[in-house]
Amino acid sequence: MGATRTPRGKWIEEGLRALVAGGPEAVRIEALAQALGVSKGGFYGYFRNRGALLTEMLDTWEYEVAESVIEQVESGGGDARARLERLFAIVAAATDGPVRGTTADIAIRDWARRDAAVAERLRRVDNRRMDYLRSLFSSFCPDEDEVEVRCLLAVSVRIGNHFNAADNGKRSRAEVMELIRQRLLE
Repeated sequence: MGATRTPRGKWIEEGLRALVAGGPEAVRIEALAQALGVSKGGFYGYFRNRGALLTEMLDTWEYEVAESVIEQVESGGGDARARLERLFAIVAAATDGPVRGTTADIAIRDWARRDAAVAERLRRVDNRRMDYLRSLFSSFCPDEDEVEVRCLLAVSVRIGNHFNAADNGKRSRAEVMELIRQRLLE
């Protein structure tokens, strides 16, 4: 009976964890194998080299934070407001896991500052997110400028909320986020 192979997805997830912890320089085959408790030989059964892993990490991230979320939202049906509600709920409920988590998003944004190919990938993901939001908001908001403002606010709140350390006066952060959600859907 042969040894069980570490699944490909585990290498990708561990690579994303390393990226979050220390940037792209921290994504090293030997360190990932050690974190997974396996030999690095199994890595080469899935990936040609470290560059191939980095590409698959970005592929996985791109799919999970854009296409998979959109598919999940669309599968529930309903009008644009219902789909926006579902989108906001999915984003709010997302745990800070290795792929969909905010820390992965931030780590990739940081990486994109130093790598043109990653920057292009990030731009593609952000454009996909914005295009999807535009399609939803424009179905009940006829003013193109208002649509653009709502889209930018929604994306900025998602990304920027995690950088904001300020108190929210008499309200909790969750209460303020709920007020924003309500305003965006008006």
